[in-house]
Amino acid sequence: MARPVRLLNIPDVTAAGQATWGQLYGSARALALTELAAGDDGPVLVIAPEPRSADRLRDEIAFFANDRLEVLLLPDSEALPYDAFSPHPDITSQRLRTLSRLPDLRNGVAIVALPTMMQRLPPVEWVLGSSLDLSVGQRLDSGAFRARLASGGYTAVSQVTEHGEFTVRGSIIDIFPMGSDRPFRVDLLDDEIESIRTFDPDTQRSQAHQQRASVLPAREFPFTREAIDSFRERFRRMFPVDLSRVSVYTDVAEGIAPGGIEFYLPLFYDALNTLADYLPESCRVVTVGDPVALADQVWREVAARYEQLRHDLEQPRLAPGDLYATPDEIMEIINARPGARLETFEQEVGGWNAATATLPPLKLASSPGHPSDLLERFMGEFPGRVLFTAESPGRREMLRELLSDRGLAVPIVGGWHEFLASSARTGLAIAPLEQGFQIGTHVAVVPESELLGERGRQRRRRRQRDPEVLINQLTDLETGAPVVHEEYGVGRFLGLEHITAGGHSGEFLALEYAGGDKLYVPVQSLERITRYAGAAPENAPLHRLGSDQWTRARQRAAKRVRDVAAELLDVYARRAARSGSQLRYQEPDYRAFCEEFPFEETPDQAETIEQVLADLAAPQSMDRVVCGDVGFGKTEVALRAAFAAVQGGRQAAILVPTTLLAQQHFQNFADRFAGWPVKVEVLSRFRTGKQAEGVLRGLAEGQVDIVIGTHRLLQRDVSFANLGLVVIDEEHRFGVRHKERLKQFRAEVDVLTLTATPIPRTLNMAMGGLRDLSLITTPPSERLAVKTFVTEWRDDKIREACLREIRRGGQIYMLHNRVETIDKAARRIEELVPEARVRVAHGQMSERDLERIMLDFYHRRFNLLVCTTIIESGLDVPTANTIIIDRADRLGLAQLHQLRGRVGRSHHRAYAYLVTPPPRTLTADARKRLEAIESMEELGAGFTLATHDLEIRGAGELLGDEQTGQIHEIGFTLYSDLLERAVKALREGRQPELDRPLHQGPEIDCLVPALIPDDYIPDVHTRLVMYKRVAGAASQAELRDLQVEMIDRFGLLPEALKNLFRITAIKLDAEPMGVSKIEIGPLDGRILFGDEADINTQKLVELIQLHPQRYRFEGGNRLRFSGEYELAEDRFRAIKEILSLLTPETKTEEKVRQHA
Repeated sequence: MARPVRLLNIPDVTAAGQATWGQLYGSARALALTELAAGDDGPVLVIAPEPRSADRLRDEIAFFANDRLEVLLLPDSEALPYDAFSPHPDITSQRLRTLSRLPDLRNGVAIVALPTMMQRLPPVEWVLGSSLDLSVGQRLDSGAFRARLASGGYTAVSQVTEHGEFTVRGSIIDIFPMGSDRPFRVDLLDDEIESIRTFDPDTQRSQAHQQRASVLPAREFPFTREAIDSFRERFRRMFPVDLSRVSVYTDVAEGIAPGGIEFYLPLFYDALNTLADYLPESCRVVTVGDPVALADQVWREVAARYEQLRHDLEQPRLAPGDLYATPDEIMEIINARPGARLETFEQEVGGWNAATATLPPLKLASSPGHPSDLLERFMGEFPGRVLFTAESPGRREMLRELLSDRGLAVPIVGGWHEFLASSARTGLAIAPLEQGFQIGTHVAVVPESELLGERGRQRRRRRQRDPEVLINQLTDLETGAPVVHEEYGVGRFLGLEHITAGGHSGEFLALEYAGGDKLYVPVQSLERITRYAGAAPENAPLHRLGSDQWTRARQRAAKRVRDVAAELLDVYARRAARSGSQLRYQEPDYRAFCEEFPFEETPDQAETIEQVLADLAAPQSMDRVVCGDVGFGKTEVALRAAFAAVQGGRQAAILVPTTLLAQQHFQNFADRFAGWPVKVEVLSRFRTGKQAEGVLRGLAEGQVDIVIGTHRLLQRDVSFANLGLVVIDEEHRFGVRHKERLKQFRAEVDVLTLTATPIPRTLNMAMGGLRDLSLITTPPSERLAVKTFVTEWRDDKIREACLREIRRGGQIYMLHNRVETIDKAARRIEELVPEARVRVAHGQMSERDLERIMLDFYHRRFNLLVCTTIIESGLDVPTANTIIIDRADRLGLAQLHQLRGRVGRSHHRAYAYLVTPPPRTLTADARKRLEAIESMEELGAGFTLATHDLEIRGAGELLGDEQTGQIHEIGFTLYSDLLERAVKALREGRQPELDRPLHQGPEIDCLVPALIPDDYIPDVHTRLVMYKRVAGAASQAELRDLQVEMIDRFGLLPEALKNLFRITAIKLDAEPMGVSKIEIGPLDGRILFGDEADINTQKLVELIQLHPQRYRFEGGNRLRFSGEYELAEDRFRAIKEILSLLTPETKTEEKVRQHA
């Protein structure tokens, strides 16, 4: 291959030591590294300052290299020094793949973060010698291979889904090797490998044939009997302590690899290697920034953590030098090889400077041709070539349209090298670049973030949950499911049907009503249809078409809604009359408090915190529900709110359902407020009478700032000097009397409710606008969903589940909710799993005994806890990652979700087994609950489960405990819509007009096919949801985002779908103008205006006067127009031009903003 062009003219790097390269702005660093590695002088090791920048460099270099170089990343293990956790198997897989590839890397780039590089590694010979190559035709002893996999750290399972797992079924071996993107299926004929195929871990279906496969070890250390013996011998030599109390030693002796075993890596080998030992002789080393200062900082942090933990005799620690290379060793590695140090700014003496520069500001103006359009000016002044980049195919199409509007016809290119090889002045590529740059006057690289003022990457949609959309969406719609059409009532969904009329085909929803009557609804009108929620599907009240049954049901509901709305407004008025705390806090202090949070906030956690702080500062008292899965960071929201309250001179009370939870919250709050002049106390049964008196006195006198307590806080003898905030954790655990007391709080102070599964009544109130709702649905980094199984009790399956957890050093909850038989259940599990250390916990034990057992479990003094639902709001035990729930059919959905949330609190895969009697003996409700919780495995499913709860239990009345027949009759969604309209009307002093249809959007008929073709989205459910989302788009921007998403997920839009988007865009423009219908054919068209049309009448008169042969007005509400509209494009253009002319002046400016 010819030596590639070096646009940056980088110098050759041949002498040992580091040259300095400057003036590398934005993503130019990645380009410089790519050009350095593209020569024939050997590979390049890039040392980034931290893991995130290593990830970004990997993505950017991959773009500039475009498959011409191998790009490897050695990922960080994502564990703190001396942590009790091991890396996730996916991380270990990538680490071993990189380590096994490095010694043979002849031409490419390896990237590592400096803290990762300092970790000592297993010997090169072991990593390379422990891998096993399989090929078709090779002889393989199945038993010996199985034993080798087990000793190499692979886990035997029934179905392979993750790295490091294998299963043997007769002559077939399934294995997901470390370092492989796909699992393999090895088919044996006697003892010869007949075939090797990859397979899909989700569907388990075989895919492509392969001639060979490589199996790397599953861990970074050997775990054979000999390796375990060597480990024990070295451990005894290194640590002269009582080994019977050291769980790491005893676990390894029993063949269990406990979490954090990697921090004892030196005890498995005679000597460890550093990353330098894996590098080829010809490898050059490039650092980004100053490695000396960073290596010193990492070393200080490791040493400080060692000093903090070294005196723990039950878990003795190895010295930092045994596990990490010193800063001097790191600098020796760097200086021993030829290399360079990359800096952003210009270097003066002795350095080389690239001719790159930052881009000038290029943010697009709101409309093309605007004098302030910086891009148009740049394109006029910059003489060189320009490559625009976007982050996905959908974003690329959107950017292409925006550039086209500015007269820039930018061709799409496949990547960097294709752009360089083309002769076009501009190009548009997909690339993960965040910052642009220009190389002299030759080339400029402009990412979309430079043009749009923000990073264009979309968050994954499944993480964004609009509470209302969750119920309105038709995702779970199956044939026969009830739906509500707001004009015709409740019918059953039969499916999607293609119907051709007048030579034009369209897709329709077929609905069946009482008596077998059918209704066909065009997909463009899908916003009039919602899923029926309010009773079990089989009990949904079907209405008869052509009768007044539905009208009467709606009228009854409307009357009830008026009363409820009036009650709601009364509560609103009482809250509004009592002004809230309007808390003020010092911004610098608040920032300092936030910096003590050891984790990065997830996007919706940050958004929730902002909403809560805004509520606290508002004049009205707050009443907000924060719904987030267990472990998703709700406690941090409460901490920030409490800080703001105390800073504002008020007291905060944290109300929790159990004593254990009070203790844990007290510990968390006390730790976070340790460095602040804030007095935190706890009020629970763990306190003696004298201590409790002291706390009560402190509250009354204002000496206690934050109190955490159980329902003891609600008793009459508790008084506060200046209470400003009440935080209620797990509201569904409090009884009715307690809730009445909480209701009084709501009228007086700011109330923040935290819950993982909001009970339906809470959900209703939040949706009715009475209480504000925030959702935290993004899991913390590296959290994995809990794998859930519904199963009958089978000894072999339960034993396998327990052993899997014990073998990986974890702990198990075994939930048996009958105190009278719990000891018998414990004896049964002890006999079944003699390897387990079993204890029992239940609510009839004394508080002291219960606390001792829970704390022993937390400290891993035993590994299997047989318990009742007492653990539902218990301690967080990160190492407990399997839960077995006996007789799960007897528990409610909220309880099941809460219990499942006890496991999976770290980055390990967790398992939940819901044990039930045979399926035929289950009640219909129990079956639905179990199906709901099994199907809602994904993280953040608490909210979705609550909407299922609505359907199963019937939606509760908003302001009382009685069930309402109205929700049953018309469905929860329509009831909520009517309520929202009534509240809005009454607030504005108007009489609610609840008989009018909710959606009075215009009907558009352009006589063109407008649908989602079957071959574009074959799955009916997905197609239905996309129809619903297109029909429900509230703005042009939302519609554009949806186009971007569909291109990303399904490919370029077919013509019929483009038509659907165009028709919806016209509908959005026509609706605010009061247009009720638009029709257009090949020769003419008409626009029908409603009773309250809002158009520019002057323009309408001008139009008719200037072009009487083309336009005429009929019947006082109809505009007819004629012309040649043979093509679909002509029809859409004609309608848009007419609507644009008739838009009132006040709306034109708003529309321009929306289109931009």
